[in-house]
Amino acid sequence: MGDSSMRVDPATFRQLNLRCHALLADVPLHDVWAIPLDDGGPGRTMDDVRTLMLSDRRPRTNVAVRTLFALRWWLGRVFGWDQEQCDPQGESYVHRLTEADRAQSHIPAGTRDGRFRVLYVFHDEALSEIRNSTVHGFLASALIRRERGYLLYVGVYVKDVSRFTAFYMALIDPFRRFVVYPGIVRTVQQGWQRTYS
Repeated sequence: MGDSSMRVDPATFRQLNLRCHALLADVPLHDVWAIPLDDGGPGRTMDDVRTLMLSDRRPRTNVAVRTLFALRWWLGRVFGWDQEQCDPQGESYVHRLTEADRAQSHIPAGTRDGRFRVLYVFHDEALSEIRNSTVHGFLASALIRRERGYLLYVGVYVKDVSRFTAFYMALIDPFRRFVVYPGIVRTVQQGWQRTYS
């Protein structure tokens, strides 16, 4: 791809006209990345991005990324971080959605998507949440058309669920930023190039 992905100033992301800003007004924006996606043709949507990320044809992330995820989920089983009682329905932000949000979403609000719960998928924006005993996290994505293709913004919001949350995030941040995110970015860019360029 012509550009490499980059962490961006959260203020840049906040300037975009996105539904997630109001919905997550009480949740700190932890990190934002921008992933350049060259070409792609007109009319690409978040559905295209999701298909790309969920497709069995996508390139696999590298061994380090898969190992880190496997370690995290193993620790979650050992310490009970991901048990059902750690994700009570009443704490989900799905209850904050308006009828207009639900009607506009291409996927029903609350649909399980792996370990995440989909809040909405609009034409050019999507929001999912994950809640366990370590964090209540939100993954916001926005697909913006640009001259040479598209720019996919990925924002990570983190809401404390305990005194352990800040320590947990500080512990995993170096791995997320220097191993996990770059691996995922490469996967998305390679899949986009192969499928849409």
